[in-house]
Amino acid sequence: MKNKNDSGSAPVSTATVLVNKKSKWQILSKQKMLIAMSVPFVLYTILFRYIPLLGWTMAFQDYKPYKSFADQTWVGFKWFIQLFTEKEFLFSLRNTVGMSLISTALGYITAILIAVFLNELRNISVKRFVQTVSYLPHFLSWVIVTGLVANVLSVEDGILNGILLWLGLVKQPIQWLAVQKYFWHIIGWTYVWKEVGWNTIVYLGAMTAIDPCLYEAAQIDGCGRLRKIWHITLPGIKPTIIIMMIMSAGHILDANFEMPYLLQNGMIQDVAETIDIYVLKYGFKLSRYGLATAAGIFKNAVNILLLVIANTIAKKSGEERLI
Repeated sequence: MKNKNDSGSAPVSTATVLVNKKSKWQILSKQKMLIAMSVPFVLYTILFRYIPLLGWTMAFQDYKPYKSFADQTWVGFKWFIQLFTEKEFLFSLRNTVGMSLISTALGYITAILIAVFLNELRNISVKRFVQTVSYLPHFLSWVIVTGLVANVLSVEDGILNGILLWLGLVKQPIQWLAVQKYFWHIIGWTYVWKEVGWNTIVYLGAMTAIDPCLYEAAQIDGCGRLRKIWHITLPGIKPTIIIMMIMSAGHILDANFEMPYLLQNGMIQDVAETIDIYVLKYGFKLSRYGLATAAGIFKNAVNILLLVIANTIAKKSGEERLI
């Protein structure tokens, strides 16, 4: 008995299909240890990523904790409609996008610049020292980082105000954490300080894949360092840059939660509250579970949509893409 393949041109025997299936099972049988090691991670993903999605039904209910699932009152898209009639949610959406865009833009620019700088360094000791110092903050928790930022920007004994006063650039200490126009930039530059070294590793790894012969040919043609960077290094890591940008597009509404939450106060609350803080406030403090769940679903839906759009644009442009 014979079957036709998808194109309908050449027949494929049943024996060949069985052999192919058998070879796949043989490959899987040889990877028993890897499969066994992956089981805990698969279970973790199912238990903590997929099963909690059942809670999304609260966004379509007038949820009451003391009622069973069958007794809940279904309200359709009531909470989603109400989201966009509340100024507090619109402010949190604006703040989330603003902080995320600033952090992403600064993170990309600084990570690429430092990676290029380290790639051009010839002193191995200095290169290793800069790399180590730059990526160590990545291992600090955001709670510790927030405490450091609060101390550095303190009005009374903050080191930043001390330096500015000593240099004569200001006449009195600046209340950095009480002025709204500074807050987003504080979040952005703190993110850069914490994550730039870790992000740099990705670009340095991409640079190692560039053929050294290209640099040698450019040297023979009389190219200087800047021209080598512009015409060889940056085009060489272009696919990595695009992939990282696509991945970042899926996190536009995932602004850091800990820093805005811990640093916010009454004077900057209008620019400090993010969607995550909004969900925490309405879900746990005010017990408006349906509204909080709707906000969380909206955030995830927009992130997925932006990820798909970014990937599609890259695909249509002939660039590297995730899918």
